[in-house]
Amino acid sequence: MTKIDTVLYTGRTHTTGGREGFARSDDAALEIKLSPPGSGRPGTNPEQLFAAGWSACFVGAMTRAAGKRQLRLPADVAVDAEVDLGTTEGEFFLQARLNVSLPGMDRETARAIIHDAHQICPYSKATRGNIAVELNLA
Repeated sequence: MTKIDTVLYTGRTHTTGGREGFARSDDAALEIKLSPPGSGRPGTNPEQLFAAGWSACFVGAMTRAAGKRQLRLPADVAVDAEVDLGTTEGEFFLQARLNVSLPGMDRETARAIIHDAHQICPYSKATRGNIAVELNLA
């Protein structure tokens, strides 16, 4: 396990009520109602929040990966993240897919940037070897 030498930022939230509760960041920039997946109730769920955070971070990692190749990402780059919550033998697990759109970029270069970004992105590092992850070029 790699220990951080210099902390750049700490995200802080306070959550009550679990999947049927409420979460708020310490700066109040995030105030969100939580609800179980598929419940139809107002609010979001941890899987959606994880997907949003990972996909945003992955775009940043792709920007860095492209920059190392002296390239720029297309303006309409997008990552559609899918995070599955499921069970195996009664235990809960996650798995994920990152579906990446790099319009106008040749497929070989796009695949290389996605690969490099997966090595750079802190979310990818955190999940590596812990959950099944697919990286798809749309």
